[in-house]
Amino acid sequence: MKIKDIDYTLMPMESLPNYAMARLLCFTISQSLTIMKNFNLLLLSVITCSLVSCASSGFVYLDYPQEPELILPEGMEEIAVVNRSLTKEEDKKNKTLESIVTGEIAGSDKLASDEAVKGFFDGLQNSNRLKAVIPPNVRIYGTGTRQTPEILSWDQVDEICKSTNADALLVLENFDSNSDFVIANAVNQVTSVLETGRTNTRFPRRARVNVKSFWRLYDPYNKTIIDQFQQTYFMDFDLFSGAAPLSALPETAYAAGIDYTNRFFTSYYRVRRDMYKKGKGRDKNQFAAGWRSSEVANWDNAIKIWTDVVNNYGKSAGRAAHNIAVAYEVKGETDLALEWAQRAYQEFGDKMARDYAKVLLNRKRLVEY
Repeated sequence: MKIKDIDYTLMPMESLPNYAMARLLCFTISQSLTIMKNFNLLLLSVITCSLVSCASSGFVYLDYPQEPELILPEGMEEIAVVNRSLTKEEDKKNKTLESIVTGEIAGSDKLASDEAVKGFFDGLQNSNRLKAVIPPNVRIYGTGTRQTPEILSWDQVDEICKSTNADALLVLENFDSNSDFVIANAVNQVTSVLETGRTNTRFPRRARVNVKSFWRLYDPYNKTIIDQFQQTYFMDFDLFSGAAPLSALPETAYAAGIDYTNRFFTSYYRVRRDMYKKGKGRDKNQFAAGWRSSEVANWDNAIKIWTDVVNNYGKSAGRAAHNIAVAYEVKGETDLALEWAQRAYQEFGDKMARDYAKVLLNRKRLVEY
């Protein structure tokens, strides 16, 4: 009998000859590879189906509102802003000493701190609800250094607010600046003299100006501090002939004032909205026409087409209602977007629209603020 006619798979392993054991091992490996190959083909087909399923959906990006860092009490609309970062004449000696140590140009902070106040004033011009006012002939002195002064008396806060009919008082409690160019250049020159006996004729090409501000917002009616914010802000400038432009510090201070106003505003970040790309049943072609309109940003036409699909009450009605909701949000009509998202779930049971309606409720609340 030939070896190939013997069924070695039925024999105990210890009774097999070596060549038979080797052949059985090869057979087992071959069978395993065949099983793995079939499994991989099955897995590949599953993945392919998933990718095809994904092709039935699409998405669109839009800017989404985020709650302000600082939420003011109801009815607080007008804010008086004053500069308290300046020092009295008799304290200027200590201030000048500090300016030399920090790399600040002596006396430059006086004008720059006023620019920070102007920046805040101008920054609120973009608000539909808030307004800033600078009280005339009001001068409040502080430490003139980075040391934060004590809180103002509430009588003084109330007096300033009443003089301008303001609802709150914002105080620039301290303001300080320095330039890495001033410090780095001084160090380079000293090092060059010590090593070569000559000054260094090479200068940096860019300089960074830093400003540090401490803002404090007083509520005179509730006698509370609404906000205390330590701000660090910087800007980079190109150097011309080794010198920074004279406007570098005032520009940085002004930009810092504008930057602080961002705490009062709703900010935005980009979000993705999922949509249905394909419909079902008899409305499939009509649904696709609406999608093509959305691809070229013709949202009004897309809404018209998808509304007809909804009114047909076919298999695509829920998907069309959801897409209409997204279209209205893109157009900035949050109320209509919410209405259609709710309808998509309540009437047609679209689960994507159910979750979307919750998102829209939150967005509507932020936009109203």
